Amino acid sequence: METKKNKYDTNPLDPDVERKSKEEWGQGGGGSPTTEWVQGPTREVQLPTADSGRKNVYSEAPTRRYDAPPLEAPYPSVFIPPAYSPPNQYQPKENIYQPPASATRQSSCRSVHGIGIPEKWAVMLPYAPFFIGLVFSLVELFIVPRKEMKVRFHASQALALHIAFLAVQTFFGLISTVTGSSAGGTIFKACAFAFLVISMIKVARGDAHRLAPLADPAQWFNEHIEPRNQR
Repeated sequence: METKKNKYDTNPLDPDVERKSKEEWGQGGGGSPTTEWVQGPTREVQLPTADSGRKNVYSEAPTRRYDAPPLEAPYPSVFIPPAYSPPNQYQPKENIYQPPASATRQSSCRSVHGIGIPEKWAVMLPYAPFFIGLVFSLVELFIVPRKEMKVRFHASQALALHIAFLAVQTFFGLISTVTGSSAGGTIFKACAFAFLVISMIKVARGDAHRLAPLADPAQWFNEHIEPRNQR
């Protein structure tokens, strides 16, 4: 009786393989043997000598030697980048454009043309509180020649700063007249005094002191106020 097949039967073997093989080889499955039949005693297998593993470095002898690193050598980690030191020609050199400390001290102690006072005081006095700084700013802009760029820059910036403070104080004065309270004007005067003192300290130490909101009016004062001494 033939075996009933369905769609899930995926057996690729031919069902007539067994019948065809019996017809070709006979019922006993005869044929020439594939191996030689040895009737004698079993031969002994020749064991390897003691030095055969050493002669052949690629053998599977357990005494094979591996050139492993010493135990004290640390294993490199993949999470730690290797230390790299750039060559000497890539090492950062000293800034040749930065003046030495002695030259800075000599520049701050030299006399400014036109007014005859040290440069340190010439850039610091325009930021003095009250009307002292306003007067020094005008004097330096009218007397100091244009070749003294640092002194004229601070004088024009301090002049613009004092005018801005006067405008704000006038505004608070009007508010005080209307409301009868001068608290806002008092607080602003204290803040303006502290800012001017800090400005004096910064320029006295030689730090960069640039007020971006006052850059345009300061440049206008420096360009339109002509010094009398042009030498």
